Amino acid sequence: MTGPGADRDVGGFSIDTRTLQAGDLFIAIRGDRFDGNAYVGEAVRKGAVGALVSDRALAGEAAFASTPLIAVADTIAALQRLANYVRRDSGTAVVAVTGSAGKSTTKEITADFLSARYRVFRNRGNLNNHIGLPLSLLELRAKPDIGVFELGMNHFGEISTLVKIAEPEVRVWTNVGPAHLEFFGTVEAIADAKAEILEGADKDALLVANADDDLVMRHAGDFAGRVRTFGVERPADVRALAVRDLGIDGTAALVRTPIGEAEIRTPLPGTANLSNVLAATAVAIRFDVPLDDIVQRAAALKPVARRGEITRTGTMTIVDDSYNSNPTALSRALAMVAGDSRYPRRIAVLGEMLELGEAGASLHRASGEEAARAGLIALVTVGGANARELAAGAIAAGMPAGSVHYVENSSQAADVAATLVRPGDLVLVKGSRGIRTEVVVDRLKAESA
Repeated sequence: MTGPGADRDVGGFSIDTRTLQAGDLFIAIRGDRFDGNAYVGEAVRKGAVGALVSDRALAGEAAFASTPLIAVADTIAALQRLANYVRRDSGTAVVAVTGSAGKSTTKEITADFLSARYRVFRNRGNLNNHIGLPLSLLELRAKPDIGVFELGMNHFGEISTLVKIAEPEVRVWTNVGPAHLEFFGTVEAIADAKAEILEGADKDALLVANADDDLVMRHAGDFAGRVRTFGVERPADVRALAVRDLGIDGTAALVRTPIGEAEIRTPLPGTANLSNVLAATAVAIRFDVPLDDIVQRAAALKPVARRGEITRTGTMTIVDDSYNSNPTALSRALAMVAGDSRYPRRIAVLGEMLELGEAGASLHRASGEEAARAGLIALVTVGGANARELAAGAIAAGMPAGSVHYVENSSQAADVAATLVRPGDLVLVKGSRGIRTEVVVDRLKAESA
């Protein structure tokens, strides 16, 4: 560290001068296309109390004579070590959630259930990678009782790194599916990468595992700690029985747990969300949250923004699932729409699913076949060649060619969708983030306001 002011209080941490607040410590991250060291001056001008840098030459510049600079070889590694220190010092119990689909929703539900009895922190948005997770862990300086964090990955070794930083007492594994298949080749390889969530556990650690997922359970037996399962289709420690699918209004079931059974109803639509509720229930039970509190909070749950969010306008009902997509998540969304027979006219706007590699064409065609079986009166597919395959699959499965529309981008999709919808329609909008299908949602909302 150089310069006076080393005793300044740090109000927060920032890696982006656009969002930096006065009193933050600026961390100069170096990436493939940018170098945060070049923005240290701007950070100081905006009120940063100091900076973590990897360019040691900055320490000799007159502009930083009154600013503490901490020079390290690798600012990302330093950020991760600092986050691990804060995590240990906080005394906070850490819950880590991973899976191919539903991990953000499961994180949010888990945090909500635990909040019935504890002060809970959760990582925000998609801060779930090797930079985002450490930044989130730094918030444990406030010493909450429990922190709930999601762990994301698209390559081998990433979950392993995150687990070492977070050192979770409880790990939740929701499922395995063909997300990021481009980087792994097979779903089995994805399971191997997700299985890194099991690493570093001791006998007191808990794994909450999906009993309905063969690949999850294949690895669960290797866990060094205790395993508690959840499921709908198979016997599990936390299991839903007598499930009633209420369409877009949610689900209801008798839930049997180690501490008793109760009728749980949630407004989150689809049995996939019911599975997420079961996972969160298993975690809440681990922390002695009463079943009555779980039932009450489940009934008041709301979808995460753009992840199955329901909007009822004056003329239509929109299921906004535009945040992201993969074949597993899309299948679940289509099943939810198909199961709601109250809507005679159901329309789907489906964006291309990215990062599927060589299997992309066949997976999109299969998804198109599912769309045809979902009882849609119209389908709009958006994107490149794989979106064409999605449309072709629907037509091959019997959907009239005149009811299937292919477009290259979401602005065009919004134009088409606006001409298709009628009063009383149910519209599902889903796609990978890179396709920006939220444009369609926003257009439909604006036109029906």
